[in-house]
Amino acid sequence: MTDASTTIQFSSAVWLKSSYSAANNECVEVAFHSRLASIRDSKALQRGKLTVSRDAFAAFIERLKAPEDIHRVL
Repeated sequence: MTDASTTIQFSSAVWLKSSYSAANNECVEVAFHSRLASIRDSKALQRGKLTVSRDAFAAFIERLKAPEDIHRVL
């Protein structure tokens, strides 16, 4: 879902990381813009980012909150 307009939208994004993140910057970061969420690896920024809809990101987070059901997906 990455295109030129998405790159422009996230060029000035505020990237957030979990409070559980270690001080050594090894975590996943997320930024939000309009109806999009972009995810990147803080220790490998050169690899780029994954951009999805906010709805897809919210569904992903909700799924992470129910690990006992994860075997049904995998």
